[in-house]
Amino acid sequence: MAVSLKKGEGLSLRKSENDLTQVTIGLGWDIAQSAQKKGFFGSLFAAKPAEFDLDAVAFLLDKNGKVASLGAKQDLIGGDVVFFNSKQHPSGHIWLTGDNRTGAGDGDDEQIVVKLNQLGTQYQRILFVVSIYQGQQRNQHFGQVANAFIRAVDSKGKELCRFNISAESHYDHMCSMTFAEVVREADGWQFRALGTPNASDSFVEILKQYL
Repeated sequence: MAVSLKKGEGLSLRKSENDLTQVTIGLGWDIAQSAQKKGFFGSLFAAKPAEFDLDAVAFLLDKNGKVASLGAKQDLIGGDVVFFNSKQHPSGHIWLTGDNRTGAGDGDDEQIVVKLNQLGTQYQRILFVVSIYQGQQRNQHFGQVANAFIRAVDSKGKELCRFNISAESHYDHMCSMTFAEVVREADGWQFRALGTPNASDSFVEILKQYL
């Protein structure tokens, strides 16, 4: 049974106890009822609410807690940030799949796959960030997102741990979030639940802290 984490808690993912050959970091969410028009007339006459387009991003950090490479042209392409315009890391050991279409990890809206056992030792941490595309323009924020989660699933489909959040007032007008991280340990990695919100809808604003 997967371990359910609260904000600030962590769980060691030891190589001796878990198959870390290929770990899927799955993210999912729903739109809170309060963000949609209620009642018969509201649904009849109101425009259909826009879909929330949440983008998953991974920052690979070195021993100094920094992103070492921003790509050859300093435009993040081919660097140590995995995102919608650069879906696969140059090492080939971490990539963004986008929408889940395989049936494995049912319920995930986006997935980042990482071969933790093969990732070079120059990478000591991986941060997982989620941002709402055009969130500020559309007045969409995490205060309107319900049943959001991030979870780690091993290569055999075993869910190792999960961190859940729901619509809460302190997430109002927050359009991005550092959701979780994995940190290298002597015998594997530790998954940590963070849930740190940010008002910007651009992950680049969060990235600036790690340059």
